Amino acid sequence: MGKRGLWLALVAGAFGAAALCAALPAAASGSTAVFHARPIAVVAANKSQNWFGYNQGELEKGSTFHAITATWIVPTASQRVAGQSEYSATWAGIGGGCVDAGCVVVDNSLIQAGTEQDVAANGARSYSAWWEVLPGPSMSVTSLLVRPGDHMYLSISESSHEVWQISLQNQTRHQAFRESVPYSSSYATAEWVDEAPVVVGTNSGLAPLPNLTVTHFDQETVNGVNPGLQASEEMDLVDGNGSVIGTPSAPDPEKDGFNDCAWASTCSAPAASTSSTSLVRIQTRWLTVGGPAQAG
Repeated sequence: MGKRGLWLALVAGAFGAAALCAALPAAASGSTAVFHARPIAVVAANKSQNWFGYNQGELEKGSTFHAITATWIVPTASQRVAGQSEYSATWAGIGGGCVDAGCVVVDNSLIQAGTEQDVAANGARSYSAWWEVLPGPSMSVTSLLVRPGDHMYLSISESSHEVWQISLQNQTRHQAFRESVPYSSSYATAEWVDEAPVVVGTNSGLAPLPNLTVTHFDQETVNGVNPGLQASEEMDLVDGNGSVIGTPSAPDPEKDGFNDCAWASTCSAPAASTSSTSLVRIQTRWLTVGGPAQAG
């Protein structure tokens, strides 16, 4: 095993459940708290119990990952089971995924940011933004308003050795959040996914997933270039019986975007990428919000 392979093996076992739970803040009202930080829960190649979307790995692509971008449309959540609290997260990040195409090696480092779409037991819906690095807890971005149908843009990049810049923008509402975060990554995977996040506290485990409208991911890059998405990089969400309950579409014609469909076994691909011209024009007028990085 080479030096790089040894590092991947060490990182894969470095963070355990105990460390994750120890980093969590107390749950509201002593009941439950949502905690996104969980690497992919692999069932088999292209199958997971918590992610659905696209995953690229170092051993598959022959390169490491130091920057990632994406846009997506915030999906609308609705209650699937009456009286049940349900949770979902939409995000992109570096680390936490399958390093090889067969998903034999999984990376447990992870830096990510995205949106959350939840439904309370009484049917009330909530939407929010967040960022996170393992093994720390999810950090809420309370200054960004998020609503279904909003167009989000995310950039995560390593600006200097082990120092990362996170930029999360709501392009619909002309708001932006930026954070500088020191983090030691394995650089081994890149992903764009919807997730059934981890819930800790009462009824802990992988969260029940609500009904979601189609999530449209687009304008994706890795290391500043088109990721060239391939069907072999698709990741399906499966239930305890192995049945597919969430799946991505084939890549769009530019191979930099796709649709993600919850509670479905098939998903139609988007026709083409969305033009970014109008988004660039208004960027200089946006309100930027943020502050010093918060410790995990």
